[in-house]
Amino acid sequence: MATLEFKGIDELMKRLDPQRTEADVRKVVKDNGADLQEAMQRRAPVAAYMGGTLRRSITIEIKDRGLTAVVQPNTDYASYVEYGTRFMSAQPYIRPSFMYQRYQFIRDLQKLMR
Repeated sequence: MATLEFKGIDELMKRLDPQRTEADVRKVVKDNGADLQEAMQRRAPVAAYMGGTLRRSITIEIKDRGLTAVVQPNTDYASYVEYGTRFMSAQPYIRPSFMYQRYQFIRDLQKLMR
């Protein structure tokens, strides 16, 4: 599971544009979490014999009063697909999605601070 941890919500709230609220931050978290889930589902390989189980297992959970989004696959073999094994090449779908989305998330938070 990849995580992007944002510490210092109090400092963020002090630096927000005066017209912005914590609800705006929650919306950014929720929207970026949903975008990450969609990107991971789009990139997840679909094996004919599995019927898209990996793709369907990718879920989002909003926690910490809306300030945390946890997106993760929920199959026993998800990490084998991501990193590969000695018998199978890696088929990354988590890391590429996460790396792209983290920049979008930071950009969206910076927009709130202008």
